[in-house]
Amino acid sequence: MTTGVAGRAEADRGEQGGARTALAGLTTRGRSFLAAGVAAAVCAYVLGQPDLLRVGLLLTALPLVCAAVVYRTRYRVAGSRRLSPARVPAGSEARVHLRMDNVSRLPTGLLMLQDRVPYVLGPRPRFVLDRVEAGGRREVSYRVRSDLRGRYPLGPLQLRLNDPFGMCELTRSFSTHDTLTVVPRVTALPPVRLGGEAKGYGDGRQRSLALAGEDDAIPRGYRYGDDLRRVHWRSTARYGELMVRREEQPQRSRCTVLLDTRGLAYRGAGPDSAFEWAVSGAASVLVHMLERGFSVRLLTDTGSSVPGEGAEGFAGAGQGSADAAGLMMDTLAVIDHSDGTGLSPAYDVLRGGDEGLLVAFLGDLDEEEAAVTARMRQRSGGAVAFLLDGDSWVREPNAVSHPMTRQEERLRMLREAGWTAVSVPRGAPLDELWRQADRERSGVVTASGPSGRGAES
Repeated sequence: MTTGVAGRAEADRGEQGGARTALAGLTTRGRSFLAAGVAAAVCAYVLGQPDLLRVGLLLTALPLVCAAVVYRTRYRVAGSRRLSPARVPAGSEARVHLRMDNVSRLPTGLLMLQDRVPYVLGPRPRFVLDRVEAGGRREVSYRVRSDLRGRYPLGPLQLRLNDPFGMCELTRSFSTHDTLTVVPRVTALPPVRLGGEAKGYGDGRQRSLALAGEDDAIPRGYRYGDDLRRVHWRSTARYGELMVRREEQPQRSRCTVLLDTRGLAYRGAGPDSAFEWAVSGAASVLVHMLERGFSVRLLTDTGSSVPGEGAEGFAGAGQGSADAAGLMMDTLAVIDHSDGTGLSPAYDVLRGGDEGLLVAFLGDLDEEEAAVTARMRQRSGGAVAFLLDGDSWVREPNAVSHPMTRQEERLRMLREAGWTAVSVPRGAPLDELWRQADRERSGVVTASGPSGRGAES
């Protein structure tokens, strides 16, 4: 379980003058007592009644003394907040633990604790704490939940101090904030074999291929998709079949996940919209590939990637894979629609011939953008596209379906270019579409000729 770092602070001193702050905290009861005391003192002076004057002074002094006591006790209370966990998937709950410490030598009065949270996370939590003894502490907790991705600030923590007579009430804010990160939902994907994940590398998984030393080049049989520049002609003549050099040392299969964020490519909004499905799908594939040792990279239609991502992407199956997954999830937590109108920036970022597996989550495509996407296949070892059907995502569930001529035309263009293209209707489970892509890819490879065994993904 991930635990957020607890913020700790004491209430700020002297935001305004002490006397003004204390008097401003008088409750209706305290103001009534003060007014009654002043009126009694004036009447006693006019009527010459010393006993009434004593009563007036008592009524006046009581709220003032209570205000002074409450104002003084505000400096002696410290608070902390802890998130468990600090990063949570959309639709899941996180628990916020609050702790109040009385660091003074005197007990406190009745305290009311309130934490500021965005309305998306639920109602503002309030707690009433009984008298806290000197050096004592109180711990409370509440739950937050959001169906929407994002980074949500928690705090500042507010403490309302009351005196035993209810004459004065002061609200002080602590200085610390915490951030709850709501990341996309991640679907567990089944291990499948998609051909062409590591074009130019052949064997897919990270492994040492040279058994006699780092400089040893071991030839192997040609496999569909191998770079012809790596043909080993001496071994080809010796064995009578096309052989290629297997000279690279520990290499890692690569996977680039392309997420189409164009605002004009999606219709609808909310946690069940097509765009949220695409973001969740991209997150699921990234985590799935990282867990299987792939070097992964997140790419958007604008050509941007995850901050801190290296040229080879994030490496998986290592000590830093959890941190890499966290960075990508944090990026996807706040990703939003872009103002871009095309996929050309992403096409320019893709390098020629060594991108490994390319998995794309695409919104509505016009003919021009479908042609750009089709050309991306030439810059990858294998390409799988999940094309969201915009009409089905905005159509009522019981509405009559019409032939998806445009959707089918885009799928045909991608498939003719070598993509494994899958249409995504509304609410389709990603794991089933992942298996469907594997089946369709296997059919394409079988129909197109001999192929090597793809890396498990």
